[in-house]
Amino acid sequence: MSPATATRSGARSPRTTEAIKRARPSSSFATLREGEFKSSSREEREAEKGEEEVMATTHPDIPGEPTHTGTALLETANAAIQTFGPLNKIHQHLCAFHFYAHDMTRQVEAHHYCGHQNEEMRQCLIYDGPGADARLIGLEYIVSESLFLALPDEEKPLWHSHEYEVKGGYLFMPGTPGPIERQDLGKVCKTYGKTIHFWQVDRGDSLPLGLPQIMMALTRDGQLKEDLAQDVEKRFGVSFRKERENRAYMKGLEHGIHPLANAAGKGLETQLREVECKPAESVPRVFV
Repeated sequence: MSPATATRSGARSPRTTEAIKRARPSSSFATLREGEFKSSSREEREAEKGEEEVMATTHPDIPGEPTHTGTALLETANAAIQTFGPLNKIHQHLCAFHFYAHDMTRQVEAHHYCGHQNEEMRQCLIYDGPGADARLIGLEYIVSESLFLALPDEEKPLWHSHEYEVKGGYLFMPGTPGPIERQDLGKVCKTYGKTIHFWQVDRGDSLPLGLPQIMMALTRDGQLKEDLAQDVEKRFGVSFRKERENRAYMKGLEHGIHPLANAAGKGLETQLREVECKPAESVPRVFV
């Protein structure tokens, strides 16, 4: 994704805030628009129960022909010949919930497959489920508190804290015994994450349509939709309430949750803005 800039309410020009619905790819780039944040109150969730909506756990059908036998054979041969270094570093499966940074009512079950780059940074592929047919819907980068605090202030709102979702019991490692799970989650509790989703499966998209969107995580009680929470608890045999009790001893961020994290309490939405495209002939050439 091209460089993004955050625009703030009351300090932006009409050109900056205008959403270009059909922008030319050669003359557009992604920008973040700060605006009203759509929350997920109990009253709103009750009103939504009678509406038809696509749940985050629903897998939209992908258009196209089934994988041919010849393609499957080639995949098997390549798997035996090639090495997959980055994928082989994946060492854990985390399940959590994300919501769109501009709309808390749109919540997604997110399965993270993560690997450490070092002790202070890990990177995760995000799928909409744990099965072999799961859709790759996004990415998350997780950093330590010290690395987050070193980021420029304009970057910090794009990152979310993990303290509440860990201590609240909502972030878990499917199939991992509790004592082992809590050893690592005690570390995750003290981190920040930057998440981008490319595929909006919650609205039933059969392909990754539209712009990548910044995602956020739970920060307090009452945000997570009850039906989504109960569905995940039932399918994975977990209890968020019991796990919250088991994690009561965990310590959070040493300096507390930074006020600029979690979108600084505002709504952030990726949009397109039309700009002048720098022609290729303007790029300096290097002669050897």
